[in-house]
Amino acid sequence: MKKTAQIALLVIAATTLVACGQSAKDTHPQQLLTKRLAIFKKFTKTLEPMGLVARDRQDYVKADFMAQALALQELSTQPWEFFSADGNYPPTRAKPEVWSKAADFKQAQVSYLAAVDQLVKVSGSADLPAIRSSVDAVQKSCKSCHDQFRNETASSQ
Repeated sequence: MKKTAQIALLVIAATTLVACGQSAKDTHPQQLLTKRLAIFKKFTKTLEPMGLVARDRQDYVKADFMAQALALQELSTQPWEFFSADGNYPPTRAKPEVWSKAADFKQAQVSYLAAVDQLVKVSGSADLPAIRSSVDAVQKSCKSCHDQFRNETASSQ
């Protein structure tokens, strides 16, 4: 009986690990969720090095910083089209407010785009206080939008 209990526990543990390791799949024919998530991941990867410069963890190299800012600016306009009316389906983490408060969501986009544009403007200036302020504004814009329009709990996936 002891061996049976151990086997049962192993089966339960393995099943739990498999379930935790699998995320819900985007089965929508147009894969709108997958497309917008891929762009948001690029946002993060592009912004991270600029954040390191802003926090004095990496040296400011004008050409590199400008290239990162321009890359972020190019990405900044891309995900919004994938929040169309038919883009609200599981396993989205977007709150219903994305669609029910579309004007507010649009304003959050406008604020984000303005913050990114300002970052691009100061990116080549070597004015580190202005750069820090602009990176901070972009990060705050991201956080504000997430706070308003994104579910953070894993159960919503």
